[in-house]
Amino acid sequence: MTQLEMTAGSHASQAVPIVRKIGMMDLRDALAKGVEDFRAIPTHVIFLSIIYPVGALIVAQLTLTDLIHLFFPLAAGFALIGPVAAIGLYELSRRRELGLGLWWTHAFDVRHSRSIGGIVTLGVLLIFIFLLWVAVAHAIYIATFGNSPPESIPTFLRQVFTTPQGWTLIVVGNGVGFLFAVVVLMIGVVSFPLLLDRNVGAGVAILTSARVVLRNPVTMAVWGLIIAGLLFIGSLPLFIGLAVVMPVLGHSSWHLYRKVVEPDPNPQKDEPIAPKQRRRRYAAQFPASLFAGEDQP
Repeated sequence: MTQLEMTAGSHASQAVPIVRKIGMMDLRDALAKGVEDFRAIPTHVIFLSIIYPVGALIVAQLTLTDLIHLFFPLAAGFALIGPVAAIGLYELSRRRELGLGLWWTHAFDVRHSRSIGGIVTLGVLLIFIFLLWVAVAHAIYIATFGNSPPESIPTFLRQVFTTPQGWTLIVVGNGVGFLFAVVVLMIGVVSFPLLLDRNVGAGVAILTSARVVLRNPVTMAVWGLIIAGLLFIGSLPLFIGLAVVMPVLGHSSWHLYRKVVEPDPNPQKDEPIAPKQRRRRYAAQFPASLFAGEDQP
């Protein structure tokens, strides 16, 4: 058994999907369709996305004490796990595309995916990258300013923007953060939508995502800038704007996947889950029927 088989699972397809060449108009169309999805199911996506701004506010509360210097790395690092947070949004867009019923609970149908093993594997990988980024950012701060935490927010801001050490922190920190962002873009730009759409493993999903970036380097670079810009705008009013930005980006990412990856020649069909059937009970069976085990159909 190969490493790819171990990652994908014994029943997952190992065929690498065909990727397309796309342009700026495709990005615009994907964003427009993402907005349409948001308008069609706003209650569902706002419910899901509230987790994101609330989590960001918790991070803000924690870092504004003894870990002020990690506030920006943590806030910016949320983009690294954005694909994990948006997986329920991909599922809603997928269901709307297929004309299936929509309710907020359908976002959790991800757990029934045939590629759930690959989804979990990829999610753990992105979380690990996020934690690694935070650790590296902390190490950069220590190498620049030493082990002493900032005394206050004004003091820290003054050190960052008015001292050589502060500018070193800005340049090195942003440079390293850019490298982390590129890695995550290559790993996750279409990985989760692909895993939801097809019975593949994390290895195939990551390989396909990397091929998408390599086939469309300029377009994907612009897409990365769009994501960073919108997340920055959404974070300005105490992160509340992320409740709108996050759903739009999540839905748009699904439509971007549809544009850049060739359709599955053998698409999987969603089969309705049959309700449990109970055997009829008769009055003569009472009260013994109260102590009977699970009924068989």
